[in-house]
Amino acid sequence: MSQSAIGEGGASAPLDASATDLSEVRDWLALLKPRVMTLVVFTGLIGMILAPGHLHPVLGATAVLCIAVAAGAAGAINMWYDRDIDAVMKRTARRPIPAGRIRAGSALAFGVVLSVASVGVMGLATNWHAAGWLAASIGFYVFVYTMWLKRRTPQNIVIGGAAGAFPPVIGWAAVTGGVEVLPLLLFAIVFAWTPPHFWSLSLWAHADYQRAGVPMLPVVAGARETRRQILIYTVLLFPLALAPWFLGLAGPIYGAAAAVMGAGFLWHAVRVLREPQDAAGRSLGNDAAARAAFRFSLLHLAVLFAALAVDHLVLG
Repeated sequence: MSQSAIGEGGASAPLDASATDLSEVRDWLALLKPRVMTLVVFTGLIGMILAPGHLHPVLGATAVLCIAVAAGAAGAINMWYDRDIDAVMKRTARRPIPAGRIRAGSALAFGVVLSVASVGVMGLATNWHAAGWLAASIGFYVFVYTMWLKRRTPQNIVIGGAAGAFPPVIGWAAVTGGVEVLPLLLFAIVFAWTPPHFWSLSLWAHADYQRAGVPMLPVVAGARETRRQILIYTVLLFPLALAPWFLGLAGPIYGAAAAVMGAGFLWHAVRVLREPQDAAGRSLGNDAAARAAFRFSLLHLAVLFAALAVDHLVLG
């Protein structure tokens, strides 16, 4: 620090240092992709709530923490690997690694240490079956989606969607030590939900992906085909989301929520398909329908899982 800063402004130096420290903490937290982590933690927690049996509250909280840390660890490794394409995408250019605030090697070490720690603690706190599912979720996101699929195929989101579908299975396994039909159905619901959710985002972020050379569906197949695929997957998701109620694994609260939210998602998907477009299917209205569909998709999944929990807690 310069002498002038230590002079009249000397009193502010501790505040400046504190602000710098806080900013650095925020950067490390940003590596964990906290927005993604929130949804992962929520679905994992619902899996634990639905599972038969009992887990001590301290061990349950530890299991939820392990799911959160594992998701963040995978996110940190993803940011390390994708630092080159993040640097050329407007949406990601200010992330800590491409912006130069965190060294790539440090981010990788951070992610690897958290990965190992989360799996180890999960195994010791609950059971090694749950720890195995947790390790599989990290490995799938890092090696299958990030390193293999993302830069090679427009099906990256379709296959890679499995990475975000593991948490309810992990939560269930943490309580029971095994997996049954309901958590596998929840896995399938999240798996089918991911393409229309993410493709709605990619419609209005396609220029970023094109600039980075990432073969997202709008870049490879065009906006019109992407709109059609969003509708197709949303139609497939509708009966799949109703399956837990239809099979008697969830009650009427969930059934009603799945029907209403499924109809709402279908309505948004139709709006995306019918949004005013040019000859190539690109929006003439700032992708308003796609943005709305993306926001609704988040609400859709949150309401489905919350309804499962309410149904279970109220009706048993």
